[in-house]
Amino acid sequence: MSEELLINVAPMETRVALVENGVLQEVYLERSARRGIVGNIYKGKVVRVLPGMQAAFVDIGLERAGFIHASDIAPLDEEGMESREPAEVADIRALVREGQSLVVQVVKDPISSKGARLTTHLSVSARYLVYMPQTRHIGISNRIEDGGERERLRELVEQAAATLEGEGQSGDGGFILRTVAEGVSEDELLRDIPFLYKLWSELENRIKSRPLPSVIYEDLPLFMRALRDLARPHTEKIRIDSREAHGHAAEFAGKYAPEIAGRLEHYPGERPLFDLYGVEEEIHKALHNKVTLKSGGYLIVEQTEAMSTIDVNTGAFVGHRNLEETIFKTNLEAATSIARQLRLRNLGGIIIIDFIDMKDTEHQRQVLRTLEKTLDRDHAKTSITGVSELGLVEMTRKRTRESLGQFLCEPCPVCGGRGTLKSPETACYEIFRETIREARAYDSEKIMVLASQVVIDLLLDEESANVADLEEFIGRPIQFQVEPIYNQEQYDIVLV
Repeated sequence: MSEELLINVAPMETRVALVENGVLQEVYLERSARRGIVGNIYKGKVVRVLPGMQAAFVDIGLERAGFIHASDIAPLDEEGMESREPAEVADIRALVREGQSLVVQVVKDPISSKGARLTTHLSVSARYLVYMPQTRHIGISNRIEDGGERERLRELVEQAAATLEGEGQSGDGGFILRTVAEGVSEDELLRDIPFLYKLWSELENRIKSRPLPSVIYEDLPLFMRALRDLARPHTEKIRIDSREAHGHAAEFAGKYAPEIAGRLEHYPGERPLFDLYGVEEEIHKALHNKVTLKSGGYLIVEQTEAMSTIDVNTGAFVGHRNLEETIFKTNLEAATSIARQLRLRNLGGIIIIDFIDMKDTEHQRQVLRTLEKTLDRDHAKTSITGVSELGLVEMTRKRTRESLGQFLCEPCPVCGGRGTLKSPETACYEIFRETIREARAYDSEKIMVLASQVVIDLLLDEESANVADLEEFIGRPIQFQVEPIYNQEQYDIVLV
């Protein structure tokens, strides 16, 4: 599999595209005016405790207070380490109190009207390791499946931690070995440990000295996070279109990830990098709800506050054998496309997939297996159920940042995000009812109706007989005035 990372850097916005076999799979966006804050550590103040929700709100210096659940607050022992006891979630009132200072880390960006999701399970990342200063546990990414490799990595980290402890350089925490650690040499892996110990020592000093609320640690900018988190052994090229950013990336790679330094390229071409790879067009397509399949079928993808739904349709695909075979092939192609769309659009939370009904249970199993297999490459954690009695597939995908649509778009100011408008006919009948109410409540010589052009045209044409009947009923003339700035739902009744 061919994989490339494309990094487009501009003063106001940075964009990273992950391309596999020439096809865009994921897009990451970061704007200078509002950088993502996942991974940032804050020294905050508890401003409200909600026993009924087992949660608290913490002021971390942002526009909205962050939210922390009792399960995300780590009880600490006498040595300041997380308690490893598998206890029930304690009462939030026993864990925090209003006015208390609390060191927290952001695990989910503020989305829509919700504040950031927080935890006290703190961690800082390097290229191969994640350091957890408040636990002695050593964990390994589930994506590293080889048992021998898992044991090798565990032993390396345990031996290195013991050696550094003997030299007086150790910290008390534990580690998680990241997916990119698979197959790396001992020297490459162990270079991360002293760096993480030193970084946490600096952060501890900041925690003691900084006021409330304040930032203790900010994660790297997007283009450097891409080198740390997204560049893998099979990544062939990392192309950056900014000479300055390429210089910073080369310096970062030379220091922390020398194995990818030779794959960094500066792209100096006049044609924009994202245009060259067709990324711009794919981003625009991802903002629409219809996705066409090569066979002629299509998907309808709808995102709401509560969940996302995906409907599969055969469309123009008629197949070559029989209906069941046509449905099966469409669903197989849709399963692969759905996995890509989830990554590309960064859809999270609950996702309901309505595949075309399949009677053959073997066909159902193969479609589900195809979906699971293509989701294996997803960086976000996913969980899939079987096919329900209604023929639906339910799944969840971890949400840590806004979806592509939420980041790039805002609710329509005309329809308020509903996606539909009341018809001109509906507006006319609302005007009739409102006119009767106003005429009964107040005296006036005449009534003026202000509305959009399309509504006024309808009132003066098809509804003119009803308007005449209304004038006779209320005993007053009605005049109409077009307001160009009104949409077809808006109108005003003015008594003159």
